[in-house]
Amino acid sequence: MAGALDGLVVLDLTTHLSGPFCGMQLGDLGADVIKIESPQGDSMRGAPPFVEGESAPFMLWNRNKRGVRLDLKNAADLETFWKLVDGADVMLENFRPGVIDKLGIGWKALHARNPRLVLASISGFGQTGPYAKRGGFDLVIQAMSGLMSVTGPKDGPPYRIPLAISDVGAGLYLTIGVLAALQARQKTGQGQWVETSLLEATVSLGVYEAANYFATGVRPEKLGQGHRGSSPYQVFQTADGWLTIGAAQQNFFCKLCEMIGKPDLADDPRFKTNALRVKHNDEIVAILQAEIVKRSTADWMTTLEAAGIPAGPVLHHDEVFADPQILARGMVAEVQHAKAGRQKTLGVPIKMSANETGVRRAAPILGQHDAELKKPKKKAR
Repeated sequence: MAGALDGLVVLDLTTHLSGPFCGMQLGDLGADVIKIESPQGDSMRGAPPFVEGESAPFMLWNRNKRGVRLDLKNAADLETFWKLVDGADVMLENFRPGVIDKLGIGWKALHARNPRLVLASISGFGQTGPYAKRGGFDLVIQAMSGLMSVTGPKDGPPYRIPLAISDVGAGLYLTIGVLAALQARQKTGQGQWVETSLLEATVSLGVYEAANYFATGVRPEKLGQGHRGSSPYQVFQTADGWLTIGAAQQNFFCKLCEMIGKPDLADDPRFKTNALRVKHNDEIVAILQAEIVKRSTADWMTTLEAAGIPAGPVLHHDEVFADPQILARGMVAEVQHAKAGRQKTLGVPIKMSANETGVRRAAPILGQHDAELKKPKKKAR
């Protein structure tokens, strides 16, 4: 089967994670993604750990791409770039706002050369506004989006979550924007400029915090392991590990009370509704924790699954990548890299009934496809 985006040509000028993550999504869906790097290469090529001198992080999120080196300040390479633009559908970039204009490859120039081209941009703070010219990394955005202020122990300092949520969130939003622009092009015949930022993407993910603040005007507080709108809904320690339980739904809560031998808890005035349990979360969690710690994780999982209560053990990544559900869903894939050899990588989380998704090629070594891409053929339209 062909990929849903088979025949789509994407020029990926991005570096680090956010833009390349968008390019990876498009490549996973079948697009021909061409990663354009400076002669020195994407700085992420220097990110450890390394396999045969190749960066493992770089290889993971630059799969399903061909690669070419171009110095956009060199006349011959710039001419090659414009020839690639002629045959492209999408161009991705994550330079600071204004840089592509200085290079002579801004929106006006691109649109004049190829009116059907979609330009897709990611920046730290957006193309407009008082912070537009600032550089932005995930750490900075986690701080400025409010995320760090609500993460971590209640009485502790601000915490950064270890996932690069700002980068991958912006990459996913840009993917959505690109697909929307391509659909609009079906009607108008014209491309357009799509842009998002790490800041907007991360702020937009704080849905509970925004809802609470807009409704009450009160600064959202840290909740530790608690949830702003559901209780009990958090991690508990068992006799031999840790377990998450989502029993905020009333029937689930009543069943859980019966499991721990305290059915009367469901009628306790403090816990009769989810809203009341959220208010008295520390109290109900303490009661539940005292009982849950008496039994093993596996024992609890058997009991909770039988009752239909959503629950799951806290797994380490070696356990995640050996988990039968993860393996059954193809979330561990293998690919042959030109230098690093046979490598495991993340699978594609989107499955389609009539189109193929998957890892077709490894990330390119620097300049791997120079010979074929520096003599591009114009795409038939």
